[in-house]
Amino acid sequence: MASRARGLFGGTFDPPHLGHMAAARAAIDALGLDELVVTVAGEPQQKAAKPVASAALRDEMTRAAFDGIAKVVVRDLELRRGGPTYTIDTVEALLAEAPEDALVLVVGADAAAAMGSWHRADDLARLVEVAIVPRPGPAAPAVPEGFSVKEVAMAPVDLSSTAVRAALREGADPASMVPPGVIRVLLTHRMYAP
Repeated sequence: MASRARGLFGGTFDPPHLGHMAAARAAIDALGLDELVVTVAGEPQQKAAKPVASAALRDEMTRAAFDGIAKVVVRDLELRRGGPTYTIDTVEALLAEAPEDALVLVVGADAAAAMGSWHRADDLARLVEVAIVPRPGPAAPAVPEGFSVKEVAMAPVDLSSTAVRAALREGADPASMVPPGVIRVLLTHRMYAP
C-alpha cells in the first residue's frame, strides 16, 4: 500500500471555533496532507482546568464543526480509549493502523512550547514531525530539542475556546466565533448560555 501524508490535530474543543477550522485548512494545504485526523481529548493532561462540556458534547460539536471540510476525519480514538488522554497513545494507534504513512502532529504554538513535558515526549519526537500553527501575540518559546518541526503558514486567528465561552456567557453572537454546525449544537444543548 502506498504511503500517505496524514496529520493529527487533537484538542479539547470546548468548543471548537473558527480558529480551529482555519488551522485545519491551513495545515492540509501547507503540509500537502492526504488526511487530517481530528481527535477530541477525553481527559486532557496538559490543561489546568477540566473541560466545561462533556466529552460526548465536545465530540458532537467537533463533528459538526469539521463536517464538510475536505480531507478531515473526526475520530473518537481518545474518547473510546478512556482514562487520561496522551498524544503518544493516539500516535501509536494511528501508526499501527498504517505503519507506512508519514504522520505529522499539528499543534498550536502555545502547546508546542510545552511538548517536552508531555507523556513519553522522547518517543513522540521519534515518531512524528511537528507542524506548528501560529497564535496571536508574542512568539511562543521554541519547541524542545529533539523534535522535527515545521511551521504552518497562516495568519493567526485571535480566538480561544476560553474566550469563546466567556463571550457566549455574555450573550455574544456565536456566528463570528464558531461554525454554523456548532451553533446548532450550542442552541440544542444550551451550552455556555448566559
